[in-house]
Amino acid sequence: MMELRLHKELYASDAIGVAIEAFAPFAQIERREESAHWVVAIAAKPGEDEPQIAGELGNYALGATVDGVKREGGTR
Repeated sequence: MMELRLHKELYASDAIGVAIEAFAPFAQIERREESAHWVVAIAAKPGEDEPQIAGELGNYALGATVDGVKREGGTR
């Protein structure tokens, strides 16, 4: 199992939720909240590459955060 620690000042909660949904077919994913971070635990399903899933999920969440900021026309 791998954990991503995504800083709340950089990653939107909704964007992390979208990323988790997108990668759910490939891994068991759980999210919890800490004071400054979202912690995402990833356990790849058999035959899947856990480090790759973790990296791609983080990138997906960051892209979704940026897209949300662009739609809102503001800053994060």
